Amino acid sequence: MTDTSEARSADGTAQGARQSGLSRLMRYVPMIAPVLLWAVPCVVLLHAGQHWPLPVTLGGTALFVTGLVVMPLAMVRGHGRRQQDRAAVVGDTLLGASWVLFTWSVLLGVLLRLALTVAVAGVGDGQSRARIVGYVVLGVAAVLLAWGYHEARRVPRVRQVDVQLPRLGPGLDGTRVALITDTHYGPLDRARWSERVCETVNSLEADLVCHTGDIADGTAERRRAQAVPLGTVRATRARVYVTGNHEYYSEAQGWVDLMDELGWEPLRNRHLLVERGGDTLVVAGVDDVTAESSGLAGHRAHLAGALDGADPDLPVLLLAHQPKFVDRAAAGGVDLQLSGHTHGGQIWPFHHLVRIDQPTVAGLSRHGTRTLLYTSRGTGFWGPPFRVFAPSEITLLVLRSPQRPPAQP
Repeated sequence: MTDTSEARSADGTAQGARQSGLSRLMRYVPMIAPVLLWAVPCVVLLHAGQHWPLPVTLGGTALFVTGLVVMPLAMVRGHGRRQQDRAAVVGDTLLGASWVLFTWSVLLGVLLRLALTVAVAGVGDGQSRARIVGYVVLGVAAVLLAWGYHEARRVPRVRQVDVQLPRLGPGLDGTRVALITDTHYGPLDRARWSERVCETVNSLEADLVCHTGDIADGTAERRRAQAVPLGTVRATRARVYVTGNHEYYSEAQGWVDLMDELGWEPLRNRHLLVERGGDTLVVAGVDDVTAESSGLAGHRAHLAGALDGADPDLPVLLLAHQPKFVDRAAAGGVDLQLSGHTHGGQIWPFHHLVRIDQPTVAGLSRHGTRTLLYTSRGTGFWGPPFRVFAPSEITLLVLRSPQRPPAQP
């Protein structure tokens, strides 16, 4: 027993040391990441054998150093205590631009240089090939940023998905569920965009309209003008909403109260019943998984509370902001969970980092024997006003029953 206890104690000590080391390393990430985002493109474009004229080298280097200094300062002023929208726009835009430049400097700086060396060996010198790489990186980055800005600011396209739920009664076959999420109203005024999104949702003639959180960045009072169009959304059965993690950065209860004022039903660890054709669907919702750590009284993710009093034989549609809640949903017998949060990665290839924290990034997936999860790429965007290879969406989910009634002649 003593040897075992000592071994466990040693293992615990070792694990604690590893976690402590990881924690120390994570503290340096906010300092290291901006340096890498700006330094790598600077080296690839200016200092990798191009031998540009001295004024070009000095001027270009000065631009990258300026970006490295301005970006974190602007983000602190924009997203810190001061909450200065103009600073946030500058910082967020520089963050998106530096990420795209970094990504394609790494990919093309290595791959294209290697391809040119192999394919055109003996044609041109190293300086010429280095300059070609620089031109291509700048060109690709410029095109992707322009396209990505357009993708972020446009009204999302509607994505229709048929979802068969084995326990869904035939009377509920064809139930139309519209999903919007991660609207992220913020420093860039998108009141008109919000109106057009709501017009698109209304054109779907949905039975149920859901918003799975992250309405905005900022308090309800501050972003009210952008959120007010949500009050015009129509549904034949119900409009339901759950909190996202960003609500807990910005007085979450204020957003719950505003959505209630706009006619939406905040499903804070509770459910309602949707009846159609003699069959019933349980529509439940939970607070975001970060709610409890926010310290806001009465806010936490509580699935048992959300399903309390519901007939266990009825199918359950659950709203939960983060996909990773699906483990609890599957254990609780939920049939379909709707989530957002991931933005589909928003700017490629960021989705690889999202996968570290979430089980899925986008689309329909199965978890356990019964539970399906649909993860939306989001309706808006967070921070950088760009979407690259991760298009926004308004989702129309059409629920299907295996015992659907026969088609009318």
